[in-house]
Amino acid sequence: MPLDGILVADFSRVLAGPLATATLADLGATVVKVERPGQGDDTRHWGPPWTESSSSYFESANRSKHSVELDLADPGDRALAAELAARADVVIENFRDGALARHGLDYDAVRAANPAVVYCSITGFGSAGGAALAGYDFLVQAVGGLMSITGEADGQPVKAGVALVDVLTSKDAVVGVLAALRSRDVDGVGQRVEVNLLSSLLGSLVNQASGHLSTGAVPTRMGNRHPSIAPYETLACADGPVAICCGNDAQFRALAAEVGAPGLGTDPRFATNAARVEHRSLLIAALEERLATADAAEWSDRLQRVGVPAGRVGDLADAFALAEQLGLDPTVDVGRGTPQVRSPLRFSATPITRYDAPPRLGEHNTQVRQWLADDDSKEMHP
Repeated sequence: MPLDGILVADFSRVLAGPLATATLADLGATVVKVERPGQGDDTRHWGPPWTESSSSYFESANRSKHSVELDLADPGDRALAAELAARADVVIENFRDGALARHGLDYDAVRAANPAVVYCSITGFGSAGGAALAGYDFLVQAVGGLMSITGEADGQPVKAGVALVDVLTSKDAVVGVLAALRSRDVDGVGQRVEVNLLSSLLGSLVNQASGHLSTGAVPTRMGNRHPSIAPYETLACADGPVAICCGNDAQFRALAAEVGAPGLGTDPRFATNAARVEHRSLLIAALEERLATADAAEWSDRLQRVGVPAGRVGDLADAFALAEQLGLDPTVDVGRGTPQVRSPLRFSATPITRYDAPPRLGEHNTQVRQWLADDDSKEMHP
């Protein structure tokens, strides 16, 4: 696999860090997860749902890792943690500012013993003015503007239905780590990679952020409507909504013809995207009048056949069923605990071949401690 031979010391917990290290494990890295004795990662206790040995939340972000319990306040365990960091290619941590320095595990200390280390720090608000602030996904969704553009126009701000900022930050962390490893391949020198939830969120707001920066206008909640494209939203059918995405005028003309109103495609109020956005309310009323004649599944099939991106709004069970139907093999059995969502990455030459069950707390205590205590053994095998 792409990262065979790479050792990751995982000092992170909750979601952004663990999800990043799980991705590195998918890619073949050996990941040693350091956990608090008797307690472990916070998410082991975030349930329901519960699994045989933990919670489904924990298991969503911790597959294919080795779990070792180390008490960083204990001199012996602290020495083992330092040895782990000294041997690692990658260290990932999300402690509060200064916390690891008290244990001799901050970047400067680790780099002194391991100049080639790629040391990734994940924070909520960066290492400058926001260093003392605790970062949780929901908080960053609130203060970072995502909630202000999510929800119905006349309703309350709403968070995304998953810890989306943590997920985005984890992907930024993985990109940064891989880039730093590539740089190390060239010059042999490691470096520190820093990511934070607020910056990852702002970087993901793309057109909304760009629109604000270019005009000074503050975007608002629009429900399922798109600020710059129409129709690009959910429209009511006989039995419920269908999502329709017309990204160009040709798709709109195909939509108009299929719903039995080809004149909409040449009407000056709707012939171009800019005109459709301007006259959105009239357009949606005209379309929904015709969509009301059949159910969402029928319209989805009909519109897809004529090249209009459309789909019935489904739930998670529907989503996994669709992925199975399309041959995406979305899940993988890891032998115990929760089935895992298969990595979205596909490689033609170095495929992902190992998916191990998320570890029980301290499951690899003996193996990892013996390895760290052995001066002659420098490679940790999965």
